[in-house]
Amino acid sequence: MKKTTKRIITMSILAVFICMFCSLTAFAASTEDGAIAPDATVEVETNDTDSIGDKAIAAAICVGLAAAAAAIGMGIAIAKSAEGISRQPEATGNIRTSLMLGLVFIETAIIYALIIAILIIFVL
Repeated sequence: MKKTTKRIITMSILAVFICMFCSLTAFAASTEDGAIAPDATVEVETNDTDSIGDKAIAAAICVGLAAAAAAIGMGIAIAKSAEGISRQPEATGNIRTSLMLGLVFIETAIIYALIIAILIIFVL
């Protein structure tokens, strides 16, 4: 496997793991109050402003880190494909096809990060 393909795959996997880490952090933060028995009639004060701020920070980190990692991966992929096309102009079609496939995978990781961020904000 070529170095460029390995870098693209590595950056995509990194973006997905960053999204997962941020979403797990947000889920853990939302359940830190502990469970209350269903028959208990205890009123618990909740501070919604802190919760909303934490959700916003978690969503911003999730999307920001995933987009940054993906942008680096895309930049490397495009640079290497341009270099490959300049070295072998007759292989332009094959290089362009593999480039587009790699960019689609990276973009999918960014969309996954966006979905996780939306879930963090609206569901938690």
